[in-house]
Amino acid sequence: MNLYRLIWVAAVCLTLTVQGKEIVNDITQLNPILVDRVVSPTTVEEISNLVATHKGPISIGGGRYSQGGQTATDNCLFIDMRNLNRVISLNVKDRIITVQAGITWRKIQEYIDRENLSVMIMQSFSNFTVGGSLSVNAHGRYVGQGSIIRSVESIKLVMANGKIKKASRSKNPDLFYSAIGGYGGIGVIVEATLKLAINTPIERNTKELAVSKYKDFFFNNIRNSQTTIFQNADLYPPKYSRMNSVSWTETSKPLTTLERLSPQNPTNFLNRWLLKWFSSGPGGKFCRQHIYDPVTYSFTKRVLRNYEASYDLRTLEPDSRKKSTYALQEYFIPIEQFDNFVKILRNTLTKYKVNVLNVSVRHALPDNESILSWSQNEVFSFVIYYNQGTKEKDKEGVSIWTNKLIDAAISVGGSYYLPYQIIAKKEQFLKAYPNAKKFFEIKSKADPENKFQNKLWDAYYEPNP
Repeated sequence: MNLYRLIWVAAVCLTLTVQGKEIVNDITQLNPILVDRVVSPTTVEEISNLVATHKGPISIGGGRYSQGGQTATDNCLFIDMRNLNRVISLNVKDRIITVQAGITWRKIQEYIDRENLSVMIMQSFSNFTVGGSLSVNAHGRYVGQGSIIRSVESIKLVMANGKIKKASRSKNPDLFYSAIGGYGGIGVIVEATLKLAINTPIERNTKELAVSKYKDFFFNNIRNSQTTIFQNADLYPPKYSRMNSVSWTETSKPLTTLERLSPQNPTNFLNRWLLKWFSSGPGGKFCRQHIYDPVTYSFTKRVLRNYEASYDLRTLEPDSRKKSTYALQEYFIPIEQFDNFVKILRNTLTKYKVNVLNVSVRHALPDNESILSWSQNEVFSFVIYYNQGTKEKDKEGVSIWTNKLIDAAISVGGSYYLPYQIIAKKEQFLKAYPNAKKFFEIKSKADPENKFQNKLWDAYYEPNP
């Protein structure tokens, strides 16, 4: 482990002390925030007392995988939720689990796998906390699904006055619909009751095709499938003209991998070397598209659903984030605008010479529940994984092309995702999230003193007079 790796581990997993205060940062290492104090409560009662008695701003963090300061603000009391990580109850018959919000999806998977159950909706990696996933209304590669709110039965919140409230579709629905996807602005999510699924065996299927043929392929083969569990398609840079669809379908054939969960902390020299080469090495992108992926996907692979859902994000972790770092952006585009947006995306990323490693294309059904819904229509999402420098001029360059893509998404009736770098102008935010004013009304009532703050709401929140 080299020096830079040690620095990253210290910054993400712990905190650094500066002049009697502490710094929290996110995985990109682009957003150090000086906070007054970091606390790691182990009970809901501790959080309730902290919130009730603290007079200044309060921020909430889990795994810290957001990438623009959505978990902290300057001089706040920072509540690190990761020690609130117990399974409270599991109903195997009804496939329902209740957990504390600081638990990771991996820990849930280890707990429910013994009952051959699986998470219904989550991100593609298992490192995230449940509270963090709910706060961003996350999604994954699940066919016939969409945002995580679809899998949530109820939540418990610590409100600004320290009181604990349960929220669901029938009880305190305004709190339910605003806290899920509310980025810590309404209260502290301390507990969640979630629907589960069966841990079925699945088989990988791939199809490489021209981007112009992808939409028809998806609707003819994937969208209405009753047996396909996961699916996404990789749009290959730098030409953005070919895609590789990867789907996982239920099977009764023997497994090729007998392990029930994927390995933890699998980062090794080969992974890091490949990541660097695909990013910036000579011929790296060509070899990934034309050699590495074809060979990798040529093998039959049949695994359990939990194995495919339990990947460790550290497989994507580079040697260092000092001079350059890896970041994400995501745009949600109405299905009928797929071809138009691909052209805009290709032209923009090419014009500004963005060093893109991958664009993952996924599908989501409409979410008409979360007030800050990112998919009020049926959408394709474009997840851009790219490399950028860490200097101010590099950040300014990212801001230019990002604003172009945000405008493009809005122009075709789409939106962009909020967990990433806070670049959008306020007017762009309000256009992409037309129910923001309603969210602000609920927040003003639930948190009249604006205790719950972070860099996202510092940028966009407008309290009611």
